[in-house]
Amino acid sequence: MNDITNESDLDVDTLKGELIGLFQYVNRVRYEIAAINHPVEEEHDLSSMGEQLDAIVEATEHATNTIMESVEQSTDLLYSIRDELTDKQKEVVDKSIEWSNQVFEACSFQDITGQRVSKVMKSIIYVEERVNALIGVWGKDELDKVNVQATSEKTSDEKLLNGPQLKGKGISQGEIDSLFD
Repeated sequence: MNDITNESDLDVDTLKGELIGLFQYVNRVRYEIAAINHPVEEEHDLSSMGEQLDAIVEATEHATNTIMESVEQSTDLLYSIRDELTDKQKEVVDKSIEWSNQVFEACSFQDITGQRVSKVMKSIIYVEERVNALIGVWGKDELDKVNVQATSEKTSDEKLLNGPQLKGKGISQGEIDSLFD
């Protein structure tokens, strides 16, 4: 009978230890979900990541189009004068046109970038849906009670850096220029 009591006590102690560990883990998960739901800093806001990635794709597409249009205009200009040149000059123009074609080919990076960003977006949307489901389980009001702390303090230089702003956010170039007037 004594052996059974000792075994039972051991099982209870093990169970208590496991429950305490599980409780601590669940609290940690709750804290992390609260941090995602209400990030201390705007740059960690999961919901703005889609906008940021869309801005990357848009800026890349705009830059690529500008490059391609400029190269196309330069190539057209070279073709327009080619027939009037000496053979040596034609060789230079042909080489320049060849390099222009390489620039066009290199601009295909924009399509690849867009495809990869789309894959990342799908993953972010998936994570955001899972986080929102967990927020629903715990209850938004309950998570709002959790005090989320910054994981690290920004340096004074980092506090000044806001990076590129999304369209319609931040200050305009005109407003910046007016500071120097």
